[in-house]
Formats: sequence, structure tokens, C-alpha cells
Amino acid sequence: MLVCEQDNKVVGFATFGPFRAWPAYKYSIEHSVYVNKEYRKKGIGTCLLKELIAIAKEKEYMTLIAGIDAANEKSIAMHKNFGFVHSGTIKKAGFKFNRWLDLAFYQLELNGPKNPTEE
Repeated sequence: MLVCEQDNKVVGFATFGPFRAWPAYKYSIEHSVYVNKEYRKKGIGTCLLKELIAIAKEKEYMTLIAGIDAANEKSIAMHKNFGFVHSGTIKKAGFKFNRWLDLAFYQLELNGPKNPTEE
């Protein structure tokens, strides 16, 4: 987990974990980036995502996946700026803020392992 602090306060974080629990998906990870509303538009999310991508490449993952509220245009734009491409949307996947949310998936292909295995 990456954490951004300002004035001894956590203002943002980024993390990733397995995309699916099955061995066939061990080279794919799903990530999350969150920045406190008061600290947005200051480059914190961009900085966190940039570092997260670097770590994922270092660990030789193949695919970095983002599940984003389809109405979150700013997060989608940030991911597109890093080369993420839209790979599908699940309609009404969640319910929050008294409304149904569509979940848009974006993915970034990384370098992957030099010698992938099925084990």
C-alpha cells in the first residue's frame, strides 16, 4: 500500500491485489487509488498511480486492472493518461449514494514476466 500524507494526515492511498484467486490470473492485479476530496487536483492521484505502476512492473505483473465508477470522469481521464484502455462495463454493479453504479473496467498491459509459468 502506498500512502500520501500532508501535515501528518493521510490524504490519499493506492493499493493493489489479486484480480482473481485462481492461478491462471496470477499475473493480473486490480488496483485502487483514493484521494481525499479536499486534496484533489493537486497531482496526488497521478503520483500514486505512477508509483503503483512502477511497482507492478518491477514485480513483473502483466495486466493492471482498474474498476472505476463509470460516472467518475476524472479517474477515467487519469487512467487514460497512463495508457489504460476501456475493456468493458458492468451495468448496475453496485449501489451507492442512493443510485445504481455502472462499473467500468480499464486495463494497462505491463511488461509481464520473462518466463511465465502456470504453477
